[in-house]
Amino acid sequence: MEFYEPTVQCPREVESVGMAQPATTDRRILLLHEQDNVCTAIAAVTAGTKLLIQGREVTLKQDIPLGFKIAARDIAISENIIKYGVPIGHASRNIESGELVHLHNLASNYLPTYSHGQD
Repeated sequence: MEFYEPTVQCPREVESVGMAQPATTDRRILLLHEQDNVCTAIAAVTAGTKLLIQGREVTLKQDIPLGFKIAARDIAISENIIKYGVPIGHASRNIESGELVHLHNLASNYLPTYSHGQD
C-alpha cells in the first residue's frame, strides 16, 4: 500500500520542548481538533489501507465509508470519544487504532443508546 501525499498539518505538543509542532495527517481523513481521538473519513477507504494520523501510521481494520469515524489511536473501554475537541460519547468496548467507530462500539454520554432487539 502507498500513502497519499499528505497535505494537512495539525498542531501537536512536543513534550520534550513544550512547544507546538505540526503533525502530518493523511488527506483522506479529517482531524477536527488536535485532542480528537477519532477522525472522519472524507473519502471511502478500504481495509488494510495505511494512513498517517498525527504523524503515526494507522492500518484500517475494516472498510470505512465516507463520513464515518476512525479511531486515531487505541481507545480503552469507558474512555471518552473526542471529536471537535469535546466528548461525543464513550467507548462501549476497547477500540483499536484504525477501527471503525460507530454504534457497535460507541455509547452516548447524553442519550440512552439504542441496541437492535432492545425493547
